[in-house]
Parts: sequence; structure tokens; C-alpha cells
Amino acid sequence: MTDQRSTPHLAWIIAIVLLASSPARAIEDRADIEPNEPARADRSIDWKLTPSVYNESAGHSAADLNLRGNREKDVFWIGKYQRGDEFVQTRAGYERQFSLPLGKLIASGQLASRGFVGASATFEFSDSNKTPYFGLLGLGRTNRRPYYNLNFDPNDSTLIGAGWRPNESTATTLYQIRDDRLGTGQRVTHLVVRGKTGERSRLTVDLFQRAGRADPDAESFRATGVTLTYDQEPWFIRVAWDPKANFTASNMTRLAIGARF
Repeated sequence: MTDQRSTPHLAWIIAIVLLASSPARAIEDRADIEPNEPARADRSIDWKLTPSVYNESAGHSAADLNLRGNREKDVFWIGKYQRGDEFVQTRAGYERQFSLPLGKLIASGQLASRGFVGASATFEFSDSNKTPYFGLLGLGRTNRRPYYNLNFDPNDSTLIGAGWRPNESTATTLYQIRDDRLGTGQRVTHLVVRGKTGERSRLTVDLFQRAGRADPDAESFRATGVTLTYDQEPWFIRVAWDPKANFTASNMTRLAIGARF
């Protein structure tokens, strides 16, 4: 989550989204490095439903419901987050991937109640025909209104990283997302390992370290957490231990049990 309050300069991102495109696979949200499966031949849209519950040591419990649709060229989603009567937000988003001479571009836009608007662009430098290695550069901007997303990383930030992907089902990625706008010093470093455990199953491990402040005058926090996702088609389960969540003294556990259909 980020608490943000001014209008961004999104024109260049919007311009990128209007470029010509080709069929591709998308990344779930900006920093989730877990690709959506391409739509199967017998379906125009593959759906993914993710109900989640969040429990905090220094706050109220919350729930989230997210529905995502994946087509050949694009991904779209709608979700709702609710923490008792304190905070309720409905969100929607769209993501598209573009083939470029030096790799690919993943561009996304988000809208949410409470006046939130955001966008991001992540470029992957790669040539899968010559090497399994790739690099990542990204930028995210919002109008700085309050927003809860699925990755709990800074939204107004830069992204830099690299990875190794020997095939479509196996990947190791190291990247960092860093606040470059609000003066909080927030940075989150992720090491994500993803691979098959069977013909119809896979495991994703996301080990992350968080450091920074909720706002420029707040106390600084540092902690290391982990997210485990196990897929056994069509079901999946995701468990996360997120200490110092949202750069506060509160520790969070998250549980999601969902399905693809």
C-alpha cells in the first residue's frame, strides 16, 4: 500500500500502450514475476479467482477478492479490498505486453475507488534465442491517493533486476523496487524462484527484504519475509509471512486459496 496525493505525468506511459502489439504472456501486477498461463485453445479467456485474508499483529484483519482474465494479448482484473469499516476499496486494471527489438515491454494501468489512478511500465531486455538471461527496468507512477494492491511494494518507484529463464516453466529473478519520489527511502528486494514440481504442479518462492519508512518523518524499519505459492491445476494456495508490513511495526500473514478456470 502507498498513501499518495498528487497528479502524475503518465502521458509517456499512455503513449507506449498505444503502440502496435503482438501475442504475448503477461506478468501479474507490476512486480509479481509469475506469468499468467496463455489462454488455452478451447477458451477465449482463462480466469483466475484469488480470495485472500490478511492478519496483522498491530491492526485489524482484512480480506481481498481478485478476479483476473487472461487472453492471448492482454490481461485485465477487478478486485475489492476491505479492512472492517476502516478502509474499503474497489480496483480494476489492464495490462498488455509488447514485443520490441531488444526484448519486451509490459505496460499496465490501474483505477480504484477513493480517486486512485496509476500506471507502470517494465522493460525486459532479453533474446531467448541466444541466451536464457534477461534484465529488467521499470517505472511506476500514481496520483498518490491511497491504494492497496497485491504485491505490497511501493507504487511510485523504479525497478531494476535480472534473471535466468532456461525454459518457460523455470525462472530465477532478482530485482529491487525503490521509492524514487516520496522521500521515504522505501526499497524492497525480491529473489523469486519458480519451477515445476510435476506435470500439472509448480512451486514459486519469493524471498524479500523490506527497508524504509511509511513516510519521510516516520520510523525506519527493516525485515525479511517470504511468500510461497503452490499450484496444482486448477487450484493454488499462497502463504506469506510479511514482517514490518507497509513499513510499519505491524507483522502480517496472508493466505490465498484460489482457482483457475
